[in-house]
Amino acid sequence: MKKFVVLLLILSTLSTFATAQDMSSKFDEAKMRERVKRLSADDFEGRGPGTDGGKRAAQYIADQMKLAGVKPGNQSSYFQNVKLVGVKADPSTKLIVGSTPYKFGDDFVATTGAQTASVSVDAELVFAGYGIDSPLYNWNDYKGSPDDYKGKVLMILVNDPPATEAEPNLFGGKALTYNGRWVYKYEEAARKGAAGVILVHTNESAGYGWNVVRTSNGNWRYEIARSEGNKTPFLQYRAWATNDAATKILKQGNLDLEKLKTAAKSRDFKSVKTGMRVKLDLNSELKTFDSPNVVGKIDGSDSKLKNEYVIYTGHWDHLGIGEADATGDKIYNGAYDNASGIAAILGIADVINRLPKKERPKRSIFFLFPTAEEQGLLGAEYFATHPMLPLNKIAGNVNIDGVNFFGKTRDFAALGSERSSLGDIVQSIADERKMKLEGDMSPEQGFFFRSDHFPFAKVGIPAVSLRHGDDFLKPLTGEALNFFKNYNAKYYHQASDQYYDWWDAGAMVQNAELGLAIGLKIANSPSMPRYKDTDEFSAPDKKRFK
Repeated sequence: MKKFVVLLLILSTLSTFATAQDMSSKFDEAKMRERVKRLSADDFEGRGPGTDGGKRAAQYIADQMKLAGVKPGNQSSYFQNVKLVGVKADPSTKLIVGSTPYKFGDDFVATTGAQTASVSVDAELVFAGYGIDSPLYNWNDYKGSPDDYKGKVLMILVNDPPATEAEPNLFGGKALTYNGRWVYKYEEAARKGAAGVILVHTNESAGYGWNVVRTSNGNWRYEIARSEGNKTPFLQYRAWATNDAATKILKQGNLDLEKLKTAAKSRDFKSVKTGMRVKLDLNSELKTFDSPNVVGKIDGSDSKLKNEYVIYTGHWDHLGIGEADATGDKIYNGAYDNASGIAAILGIADVINRLPKKERPKRSIFFLFPTAEEQGLLGAEYFATHPMLPLNKIAGNVNIDGVNFFGKTRDFAALGSERSSLGDIVQSIADERKMKLEGDMSPEQGFFFRSDHFPFAKVGIPAVSLRHGDDFLKPLTGEALNFFKNYNAKYYHQASDQYYDWWDAGAMVQNAELGLAIGLKIANSPSMPRYKDTDEFSAPDKKRFK
């Protein structure tokens, strides 16, 4: 009898270990592939927020959750509406410096933060270095009087000032901080009272070409509608300029951009009044509309812990219909970004809801498919600041923005895992699968700040964004190799980001299974993950439990 009991215990342990090791067999590869094809189909019109195609995409996701047995996340509804304001700049707009006009699309792009159809700015141009005011790093590009910036147009460099031998960890060293992100630079300039900002784009600093800036900013741009009485400062216009255009603009004032870039690397840098005025009359189409976050939930199995949640996020939107590419294609289908992520999360929902009762997660699982991620993480930002769940009841967030379809890998990354006790959970997942957990493979690109997990981090919720590795079990060849090597240059935010039949559904499942495993471990953890005391998000983490 003892031998029989021992055998049962061994079999039970092996069964549990197998479940912990890999649940890939529980995913439906064909369904995952079909969901990507459907979400990136032309009739969804690139899933632009506020468009008929976007509405169809959101409804499709809700319908798929309902079919999977996922409950509505907003009482009886699968939607949390977010009121957005959209502006589309007139492409004939000219940026005029002195008497020299610069061309929209070729030299610059611009949108307005005024949430009005027409803005007119005629103001002095000031070169403000990196546009950073950070007591943490004892850095202030806004020296002098507030009047030096109020009502002015500021030309600002992207990214952080580079680290030096004397300060190798300045602004995170190689890793980009939030101070280096364009969102921060616009926000800080608005807080200083600036009328407008012109960010200087280079392919090296951004990690992608001007074509991405042009397609991302030359169409409809959205932001969360400001409520009456909202005192949040905003810019009359937010612009990007090519490095060549910025060089020519400054040359009109007998200034050298490269020399100014060098000067801006110093903590002693002081803003430079160029002596020139910049004029921009920006007329835009304007629309206000509701665009939904799609939400669902699966109740936890533990009577106490089911009131706590693990949130999966993956944005449903893309760029919609925009400028035609060389083939005449105007639909920005967003198959990789992020139809693949949606398909993965829907697959995770399928698996969790089919688990036997004894294997169901203890905490509840919440699924959030945010709108308007491509416009600045707007849907996730709205959810984090208008939470449908108490912030102190959210154990963690797993974000999926783009899923590996190239081929199975020996490695993966979970951006942000090192910031909190989620790191131990993610490492255990890697160890169980004998995979290598990579750090951020491109820290200078600031990916941690560029997807829907970031608004959760800002309010103190431990969050990771799953990214696939590049150590493929089989070397890539043909179309897969071309897509992988040239993604940023040829596919990112381009009409060419479409579904292709060569996609490897097994690789997609491998990626999705990692997300599933991480979420389940968070859901079954005895305690909630927390940010490390040394991390910048520790303060909001502690605040949500007060």
